[in-house]
Order: sequence, then structure tokens, then C-alpha cells
Amino acid sequence: MSLPPCPKCESEFVYQDQQQMICPECAFEWNPDELADANAAPTEKDANGSLLQEGDKVTLAKDLKVKGSSLVLKIGTKAVIRRIVEGKDHQLDCKVDGAGEMMVTAKFVKKA
Repeated sequence: MSLPPCPKCESEFVYQDQQQMICPECAFEWNPDELADANAAPTEKDANGSLLQEGDKVTLAKDLKVKGSSLVLKIGTKAVIRRIVEGKDHQLDCKVDGAGEMMVTAKFVKKA
């Protein structure tokens, strides 16, 4: 029987107690089913409700002002999603045509 290593300290001396896995070296306890759900790739929805993934090409759904600059990104500007970040105000790390790399809020883009 092969048990996965501890996600906290990478110890191989892990044992199972009912549904929980326990690491005797760092005393970390986890449920492997819950850990698999937490490691799933983050997803966001665009202005139309379509799921966005890393590598998707999107267009801006409205004009956006860039903070700390006089630059305004016009509607229809194309961008490529580099990564998706959960729990922040701006969820999409994008490379925007003509403006470089920046964070964009998912509700202001449409999948191209």
C-alpha cells in the first residue's frame, strides 16, 4: 500500500487514520480528497459567463482606465491570459496588446 507524501514537509512516513492522513514528523493532518479539490486549477467567468482558462485569448468588454497612468485601454483590445489568480480584486494576469502585462478583472473581458 503506497501512501502519498506529506504535502507540508514531504515526509514519506505517513499513516492513515480512518479518512485522515497524518504525518508523524510535522503533525500535519489532511484529507486526501479535500486536498485534491483545493489543488484544482482556479477558474473565472468572463462577462458572458464563459469559463476562462490560462492561455485563452480575450477581448476587453469596455474601456478601462489603467491605475497610475493616463492610458485608457479601448473596448475590443486583445489580451492573452497568462495565469488566473483567485481571491484578489483583479483575477487575470494578462499580456495586453499595446500595453504590456497587467492584471485585469474577469468581468471586464469576453472570450475571443
